[in-house]
Amino acid sequence: MSRRRVVITGLGTTSPVGGDVASTWDALIAGRSGVRAITEEWATDQPVRIAGIAAVDPADVLDRVKARRLDRSAQLAMVAAIEAWADAGLADGTGVDSERLGVAVASGIGGVTTLLANYDILKEKGPRRVSPLAVPMLMPNAPAANIGLYVGARAGVHTPVSACASGNEGVALALDQIRLGRADVMVAGGTEAAIHPLPMAAFAQMMALSKNEGDPTTVSRPWDTGRDGFVLGEGAGILILEELEHAQARGAKIYAELLGAGITNDAHDIAQPDPEGRGGTRAIKRALEDAGIGQGDIAHINAHATSTPQGDVAEGLMIHATLGKYADEVVVTSTKSMTGHLLGGAGALESIATVLAIHHRIAPPTINLDSLDPAVELDIPTTARELRSGDIAALNNSFGFGGANVAVAFGSL
Repeated sequence: MSRRRVVITGLGTTSPVGGDVASTWDALIAGRSGVRAITEEWATDQPVRIAGIAAVDPADVLDRVKARRLDRSAQLAMVAAIEAWADAGLADGTGVDSERLGVAVASGIGGVTTLLANYDILKEKGPRRVSPLAVPMLMPNAPAANIGLYVGARAGVHTPVSACASGNEGVALALDQIRLGRADVMVAGGTEAAIHPLPMAAFAQMMALSKNEGDPTTVSRPWDTGRDGFVLGEGAGILILEELEHAQARGAKIYAELLGAGITNDAHDIAQPDPEGRGGTRAIKRALEDAGIGQGDIAHINAHATSTPQGDVAEGLMIHATLGKYADEVVVTSTKSMTGHLLGGAGALESIATVLAIHHRIAPPTINLDSLDPAVELDIPTTARELRSGDIAALNNSFGFGGANVAVAFGSL
């Protein structure tokens, strides 16, 4: 594989803390939570009644007719993609050969709200009332496919599905496509919209969600001794990845460089992480090797840290196992403390936060960290922290059911 250098030239998101990149970044730096109570009637009997709901309804942003043809997960992805495409200076349709343009946008669950809504219609009103658009709306590759249509991508449109590691796997896949010479520009990221009675009940039944009934904004608390599970969130993150010389030739602005990625699997359990973090450790090591950087180059980590008792501790072990004596010098953050867990969209949103942390030289805080778990020996600031000067690199970790582990490394440029 060639060592074509890959940079980030566009960003787009819609999240529980903001409807675009600027508002999302402002909220993350300020430490504002987007978790709130679910007010819909269906939540009344749910064991968990809070979530990180998108700050802006995508149906209010997109063309109304187009929005009705998309599952909410695809709506969120389209809002983010439109912003990222414009941010990269590509909205006018020039600057990239469509046959050298690809998409790698992931989803952990896909169009679950469309699937379940149409099943209800089938039971209540019969098969003739099921939407003829149900299949193209519920298929997991619908967000990627619709983004591909929007930008005119002809180099390949891909949909990695690896649970909560999906968004970062989309970024890693896009990196490979450019390095392999199959594309010059890739639209990469992930999306999820699973705030619905069945997924909520299912996650609650497996004891994954927090059942804390206090102030919703304080429930997601990674690494805190009082954590008891994650908060489900929804949203999308899209990054425009571009071969360096291609970006320079068209005068594109560059946020950071995508240095490398590592993908492994635990082969341990379908839901529980390896308690020693061995698979995640290998993913981080591979990311560092792929990036060609050393332990001391890492200044910041946006951790997966979901606020679960086992996962947070395991990730701390991974960081120490990979960075050794440098682990104490790294500013570690979990933005899930503010956004909740976006499942297949998490890695993509957090990659955007990692890129912006490098670009602006400041790391978002972890909120709700009142009492650090003594088993976690990391530097985790509770207010925004400036990053050191000079050339720096940062990691974004994602881990998912099935034992999926993905780490991506970004660097200043």
